[in-house]
Amino acid sequence: MTAQHIPYLIFAVVVSVALIFDLGLLSKKNHVVTIRQALYQTLFWVALGLSFGVYVWVEKGRVTGLEYVSAYLMEWSLSIDNIFVFILVFNAFAVKERNYGQVLLLGILMAIVLRIVFITGGVALVNQFHQVLYLFGAFLVYTGCKIFPADVDEEFDPHETKVYRFMAKVLPMIPGDHDGRYTVRDEHGKRRYTVLFVVVMMLAAVDLAFAVDSIPAVMGLVDNSPAHRAEAQLVIYTSNIFAVLGLRSLFFLLRGSVNKFEYLQQGIAVVLVFIGVKMLGEHWINQWLDKGTQVIVSLLVIVVCLAAAMAYSVFRQRRGLQQEG
Repeated sequence: MTAQHIPYLIFAVVVSVALIFDLGLLSKKNHVVTIRQALYQTLFWVALGLSFGVYVWVEKGRVTGLEYVSAYLMEWSLSIDNIFVFILVFNAFAVKERNYGQVLLLGILMAIVLRIVFITGGVALVNQFHQVLYLFGAFLVYTGCKIFPADVDEEFDPHETKVYRFMAKVLPMIPGDHDGRYTVRDEHGKRRYTVLFVVVMMLAAVDLAFAVDSIPAVMGLVDNSPAHRAEAQLVIYTSNIFAVLGLRSLFFLLRGSVNKFEYLQQGIAVVLVFIGVKMLGEHWINQWLDKGTQVIVSLLVIVVCLAAAMAYSVFRQRRGLQQEG
């Protein structure tokens, strides 16, 4: 084992212990999670994610530590938009509340596996062809401009997605959750897949769709030069996984109030455009600003844009309620 592997070993141990602790509270079968439990678990995962950022800062230096914090905040904010789509999936398939915990757990664990594969491919591509970062930058600018004026989430219908249509064609499905089971045998002994299995697959697919935006964005926040390649990979992998692991408790915390952040999408769009422009102008920006300053500027832009979007959302909602009253 080399010195580069030690942070990953510590990360794996911390995540494993945290998951064991977390599973005992949120994933009991037929258990309905309260807002208080969800709040405690959300604070737990956020504190754990940021604490690992402190470790990265101490071990890898200030710049890498700030890169991690920026990447984590970017992924965590995108998780809120992700959760809104999760809610639509649960409602569309009429999942019972008592099954939420285990379905979310399986969906998120599968999403983590898919993200690791996606990140590994993206990192390998960037290492082999550094110029691909310019394509990622152009894609982020396009995505940000596209989602800024649109209310994409309201147009989302899980039954109309390619993933669901594919599963409907290839899988022998059966209606209902069958008391929390994912597969059952019919009267002929043939295996059939329940609604819960379909929802798990949908959650993983939805998260991967969001990762198409978020992972290039995180790559745009780190130093991808050969000299800092190891640190960049550590930041990308760990920030992504910590943010995704916190999705489940965040879902239970926000499912009743996520609509209060209706302008969060616009804040995320501005951040994506900013990171995209930063990636496209990397050559010229490096001549004017050192990497440390660039990371601080990126972190400030992320915090200001997301905080302003949330604050404006709450302000508009309260103003609307006052006008109705």
